[in-house]
Amino acid sequence: MTTTRVARLYAPHDLRVETAPVAAPGPGEVLLAMEAGGICGSDLHYYHDGGFGPVRVREPIISGHEASGRVLALGAGVGGPAPGTLVAVNPSQPCGACEYCRTGLPIHCLEMQFMGSAMRLPHAQGMFRDRLVVAASQVHAFPEGVSAAEAACTEPLAVCLHAVGQARDLVGDLAGLRVMITGAGPIGLLVLAAARHAGAEGVIVTDLSDAGLARAREMGAGQTINVGSDHGALAPLSEGKGQVDLAFECSAAGPALRDALAVLRPRGVLIQVGVTGDMTIPLNTLVGKEITWRGSQRFHDEFAVAAGLIGRREIDVRPIISHALPLARADEAFRLASDRTTACKVHLTFGAET
Repeated sequence: MTTTRVARLYAPHDLRVETAPVAAPGPGEVLLAMEAGGICGSDLHYYHDGGFGPVRVREPIISGHEASGRVLALGAGVGGPAPGTLVAVNPSQPCGACEYCRTGLPIHCLEMQFMGSAMRLPHAQGMFRDRLVVAASQVHAFPEGVSAAEAACTEPLAVCLHAVGQARDLVGDLAGLRVMITGAGPIGLLVLAAARHAGAEGVIVTDLSDAGLARAREMGAGQTINVGSDHGALAPLSEGKGQVDLAFECSAAGPALRDALAVLRPRGVLIQVGVTGDMTIPLNTLVGKEITWRGSQRFHDEFAVAAGLIGRREIDVRPIISHALPLARADEAFRLASDRTTACKVHLTFGAET
């Protein structure tokens, strides 16, 4: 047994780089040399607030659930990927036996272990570390030419593919629909990419950050609106009870939710992707327009789909990747990732750096 560095959170703003043991891979497992790990919104909620909603950090937790690395060694009975192969790690581990797993809803597994999540005790430890042993079934290989940073975006893209799939269940083909996305952070931008891949055109993206909106234009948004400096630009979209067919709410901000409900036409569809605690809901608008409001969380089969799309560059995730800092500067990286005026997707990098 050897050791690895890890980024372990003890309490809000108490993130420490420490060492922890790492074993050789057992049967059915692979040992990875981690290369890149993205800091997610939920990681930031843990870092700043100790959690979100009912999910609280109750014991030290290794952060990180969107990451990539290279195969170092294979355990007994594992035929691949070959050592040296770049892989992304699926952090989702449903039990396969509960009532939801048995009925085709593993996303809602009663015993879900999701790496880097404080939902359960003991917490499911995450991937911000130099070395990681995981089940071979959790890794998805990438071809040569794809960067570790791109591969690490597989998990958030899977979240967004699932959200767009939720919409397609309700509205069918996205082509010809007027679509709006509130929030131009990493998730909003990847929802934009997934929606465009599904046929949406002329997508409207709103945010308070000019930097985020510039990235949205780079990723193919048809119109961008800074609702902080030009909120009046939404007025035409609210005319005649609303002009938007489908909205994705990716910010979890009360004003953005109200904007989305205001611009949706009667019997429009709102897919809620952003998460937060309790908020006030404009219930009369929701009821009066007969709007369908559906939540969307995580993913299942979409992880493999996301890996394939990134590997073939059918969806180019590179515009969202803004910064990379070594693991030794993890606290600085978390603070940088919290600054939406500067950063989008901030990655930690792993290996021998000090």
